[in-house]
Amino acid sequence: MTELRPIEWHGDHVSILDQTRLPQHEAHLECATPQEIADAIRGMSIRGAPALGVAAAFAVALAAVNARQQDLEGARAEVRQAADLIRATRPTARNLFWALERMAPAAAVAQTADEMAQALTQEALAIQQEDLASCHRIGDLGAPLVPQDATILTHCNAGALATAGYGTALGVIRSAHRQGKRIRVLADETRPLLQGARLTAWELMRDGIPTTLIADSAAGWCMSRGMVDLVIVGADRIAANGDAANKIGTYTLAVLAAEHHIPFYIAAPLSTADLSLATGDDIPIEERAAHEVTSITGTRITPEGVEVFNPAFDVTPQALISAIITERGVCEPPLARSLAALAQR
Repeated sequence: MTELRPIEWHGDHVSILDQTRLPQHEAHLECATPQEIADAIRGMSIRGAPALGVAAAFAVALAAVNARQQDLEGARAEVRQAADLIRATRPTARNLFWALERMAPAAAVAQTADEMAQALTQEALAIQQEDLASCHRIGDLGAPLVPQDATILTHCNAGALATAGYGTALGVIRSAHRQGKRIRVLADETRPLLQGARLTAWELMRDGIPTTLIADSAAGWCMSRGMVDLVIVGADRIAANGDAANKIGTYTLAVLAAEHHIPFYIAAPLSTADLSLATGDDIPIEERAAHEVTSITGTRITPEGVEVFNPAFDVTPQALISAIITERGVCEPPLARSLAALAQR
């Protein structure tokens, strides 16, 4: 099975697999400007913290490529404008900001606009390839945590579509499956945008991994009936103490898992960790438009005028997390100490 690649560089444009049209249609957006990439990010055509990091890097590189005929200062201004544009799209996803920070030095040291375009393109492609390698490593390091015969509950989509490829939480699932473990997956539908129903179920079925879709509200009952052996989810930002922000509903699962004595794992690259933030209280939580809750695929399901609160993420306290699986190793409690140690490797 060919591995999914949600975003690809083509020299003068970036191709993005439009996740808003999955699973019915596999269509790509061909983005020739940073603005088009920003629109794809805001519109959820591309999503997932690691994938957003790659998209951010490509947007900056594309700005430089488009400005390579300008003088150096003019080209740098275009790159700064692209970075500001992308920075304003999704406030919670740490990898987006991490990628922009990583791209900045290449722009600063270049002597010509053409040299800057080449350097930023190389750096963006390196970010993409490193994330892909990290996901495979996360999968292989996390697979030993999966019993030989296990049912895994996951939430939202932390698969190939949320990364450069392979996935974080789904990377662990894929590696366990490839090792011959008899696994089954319960996929939460993940309201309001149904990333579990539309994306996770599609990815796992594409790979032939046994998958059952459940309503978000069924997770606790499934746990109480002994139907869940472990929970694995991704993360969008992890604070220094191990608190982790992920798609709204993750905190609920962590509380339920603790009540039922079920291991709860986060799978994420270290680039998702933001050690400048002491705790999850410091993580900015994005609030999204009301129509995501009041409508499903464009059909309104609620009374006109109803008030809506639509946080895109919640924060799971470190005390509820059994371990954080990264590409450099598995962080076990105390998470603050193990995260800091891995970050220094």
